[in-house]
Amino acid sequence: MSVTDWVSHEPKSEWEVMMKKVAEFHHKHDFAGKNGHDMGYRIALTVEELGELSAAITKGKPLAECAEEMADILILLMGHSIAMKLDLKDAFEMKYKRIMQREALTGRLGVRVTEYQNSD
Repeated sequence: MSVTDWVSHEPKSEWEVMMKKVAEFHHKHDFAGKNGHDMGYRIALTVEELGELSAAITKGKPLAECAEEMADILILLMGHSIAMKLDLKDAFEMKYKRIMQREALTGRLGVRVTEYQNSD
C-alpha cells in the first residue's frame, strides 16, 4: 500500500498499527515528495543505522541505546516496504516458512541458517 493508503487504513492487527505509524511519519515529512522513497538513499540510511547499532554494541552502551538503534532499523525496514509498496508481513511469513526448513551450519564465527553449503 502507499503512504496515503496506510494513513487512511483501519488497522486490524498490531503489525498494521505499526505500519500505519510509519506511514504517518512518512506523510508528515513528505518522504515521497522529498526523495525519501529513493531506495539508494534509504539503503545508505540503513547502513548508517547499522553502524550506529554496531557501535552501541561494540562500545558496551546500555541496552536501552541498543534497543533504540534496533528500533531505528525496524522503522527504516518498514518504511522501505512502504516506499516500494510491498507487503513486508507477507514476505516475512513466506521467508519464515523457508528458513524453518533449513539446517543450521556452524562456522568459525557461529551458527548460520542458510542455503549455502560449506565445501570443506
